[in-house]
Amino acid sequence: PATARWSGGTRIVASHANGAQVLTDMPAELGGSGDQVTPGWLFRAGFASCAATSIVMAAAREGITLRTLELRASSRSDARGLLGMADATGQPVDAMPRDVQLHVRIAADGVAPERLRALAEQGIACSPIPRAVQHALPIALHIDAG
Repeated sequence: PATARWSGGTRIVASHANGAQVLTDMPAELGGSGDQVTPGWLFRAGFASCAATSIVMAAAREGITLRTLELRASSRSDARGLLGMADATGQPVDAMPRDVQLHVRIAADGVAPERLRALAEQGIACSPIPRAVQHALPIALHIDAG
């Protein structure tokens, strides 16, 4: 599991059981310091890293030696949702990203582009985080308050 603990302001320390930690904060325009990565960036980094790992594993299964693999995840959100604001009609703005995009650059010597595209699609189809996003995995929320 990942554990996130408030560290003051909008700073959060996310910890792994092995001791690894990542400090996050919001941009200055949203009340943070702007000097750390945001939780949204971590989401995109995890999304791209998970997909890349799955593609590497698919390539290994197929005996393909990759020369290049680079994935760039991006998303667009409406900050009003994060702030709990409404749109011009008074409807609450959803905090989730409006869209998520994944751009894959892949190359391997002697492998046709069509085969590389299929390999990337196959890897992403077996990748847990992209699959969870594609299928809007419900969250089992447990709250201990007091």
